[in-house]
Amino acid sequence: MDKISQVKQLIGEINRLHHHFSKDYFEQGKIEKINLSKTIRHVPVSHIYKYRLTLHESINDYLMTADIDIKYFYRVKTRESIDDKIQRYSAREDQYPVNNWLNDIFGARIILTTEEINSVMDLLDDWQDELNLKNWYLRDKEGYRGLHIYFKNRSNFYFPWELQIWNHDDIQSNIENHEKFKRNFI
Repeated sequence: MDKISQVKQLIGEINRLHHHFSKDYFEQGKIEKINLSKTIRHVPVSHIYKYRLTLHESINDYLMTADIDIKYFYRVKTRESIDDKIQRYSAREDQYPVNNWLNDIFGARIILTTEEINSVMDLLDDWQDELNLKNWYLRDKEGYRGLHIYFKNRSNFYFPWELQIWNHDDIQSNIENHEKFKRNFI
């Protein structure tokens, strides 16, 4: 299987896992479903914490069922990082829906070459409907460069997940950027 097919397979599997986890978590009637297209004033922080803890405790159970042939890394956002993000977005004059900025409680990352990233970007518009993606964009700001792909399975009640695709040449600058701008809460 070529690398681009592996990326498509990974995107499909992350979306499948997002759907299964979200369905298991939100559709069983055990927790209140809250519309995440509202601002943080309408989404209790305890709802976010419960989701994060459940995801943290069970994500490996879901990942073990994945059919993934490409090396990837993943993490579940820490509570401190969530608090930092809530504080920053709550302080903004313009308020945004929670699912637009708290879109990476689960995040995966892969490393590709420039040519592979360009090929993936050429295909993402077609994959968006086929693989049920929320959206995607290329971020190139303040020394950080990465392709971000988001999964939410067309539900405003499910927290989105994120896949970042980094260029091999950008690994060091992206790590330094994360340490500088994304870890202020430490």
